[in-house]
Amino acid sequence: MQIIELLTPHYEAAWLPWAVQYFFLAGVATGAALLTALCSWGSTGSSLQRLLPVAVLTLAISAIAAPVSLLADLHQPARFWHFYAHFTPWSWMSVGALLLPVFVILSVALCASWWLGKTHWMRLLSPLLVLSALSITVYTGAEMMAVRSRPLWNTMWVPVNLALTGWLATVGVAFVLERFLPAALRPGAAALQLLRGLGLALAAALVAVATAWSLTGMNGGSPSFDAALRLWNDFPVWRMTMVGSAIGGAAVVGALLRGRHRLGARGYTLVLGLGLAASAWVFRWALFMGVQGVPKFGAGLYLYHMPLGGDGLLGMVGVAGLCVALVALASWALELFPARQAKAVA
Repeated sequence: MQIIELLTPHYEAAWLPWAVQYFFLAGVATGAALLTALCSWGSTGSSLQRLLPVAVLTLAISAIAAPVSLLADLHQPARFWHFYAHFTPWSWMSVGALLLPVFVILSVALCASWWLGKTHWMRLLSPLLVLSALSITVYTGAEMMAVRSRPLWNTMWVPVNLALTGWLATVGVAFVLERFLPAALRPGAAALQLLRGLGLALAAALVAVATAWSLTGMNGGSPSFDAALRLWNDFPVWRMTMVGSAIGGAAVVGALLRGRHRLGARGYTLVLGLGLAASAWVFRWALFMGVQGVPKFGAGLYLYHMPLGGDGLLGMVGVAGLCVALVALASWALELFPARQAKAVA
């Protein structure tokens, strides 16, 4: 009799928590870009026009913070120039290195146009920003979907879910940030109801996508469904995660449905916004960090212990602190230059 012992080597996670932050902020930024482009065409005094300030604020914060997270996730951020010196068009990461700067420049340009009160400029830039936002959505989703060794990533459902959850997070972040705007720029009840309607539409789309994925998987047409079913059957921790996600999603949808008569309460919009943003973030954590704990071959799960330093908890806190600092800076600028408010609202 021969005995063959297989040893599992210790190796670093390919995706660090920085990636969760980047893909979350990128999703928020693309959603904010689409919302800002739409609102820039709103007529004076309309709900779309009233939503424009908070859409611009959300876009400015997320479009600036997202690239910082990406650079940190490169393990050696100073080597980002290698993407340009050694361009590989068959790599989505290399293609993204070209798409992301274009998106950031267009986002900042549109935000500056709003700040200067140049509505004509905004409407000229908005189609370009929409195309750029969609290119970022495709690139971020395809970057995961290209990993053929993991069925949970190698599926068309991943880019769709990343997009929808990211845009739902945009709604949540907008609910949170609107309270930091000067009184003259706050959306008002009608505009908040419109934002809530967008959230309900995105939530309904997510339910439809989940149903289609399940039905496709039951008919044997989705390897990702088979992989998820194995996790459900074999690992209680994944079973609890999936049940918790379903309960959390139902709670968020319920909060959106009940918000018809409660959006006037400041505490309610804060809790609702944080819940929407947190659900999108948790989805990315499970998709990135959780799936990496599933062996490509073999049984069991890999154990991941999040470091407390820059590659883990401290880095995540740092990104949150950067966002808080950007919100504080934007609020200070809007309070310091009230004349800009008059131009923006006019």
